[in-house]
Amino acid sequence: MDGVPEPHTGWTFLTNHARVLAAIADNHNARIRDIAAHCRLTERAVQKIIADLEQDGYLSHTREGRTNTYRIDPGKVLRHPAEAGLTVASLLSLLVEDEAGRATSTGGPGRPHATT
Repeated sequence: MDGVPEPHTGWTFLTNHARVLAAIADNHNARIRDIAAHCRLTERAVQKIIADLEQDGYLSHTREGRTNTYRIDPGKVLRHPAEAGLTVASLLSLLVEDEAGRATSTGGPGRPHATT
């Protein structure tokens, strides 16, 4: 099926929720289609993840014409007890540092600051 990313088999270190949140942090006006392509997920999966993140207060959006602008709550604490006290901002800062390091080593642009 055209437009559906190739599925990944096996386990990964980051959840799809973290990937979507990082993609939104990278571009607060990203289209679901672009987030899905970046994260290698289906658009439907991204819609569900965004709904989860909004329901639990990690993310909100405002509609501006045909564009959604997302706002991440950087002070929101991560859900798992093992990460007690860690915030969304701390998670995103780790991902931004890694992405900037990879961009520097490959000559590409780094991500802008992730928190809002």
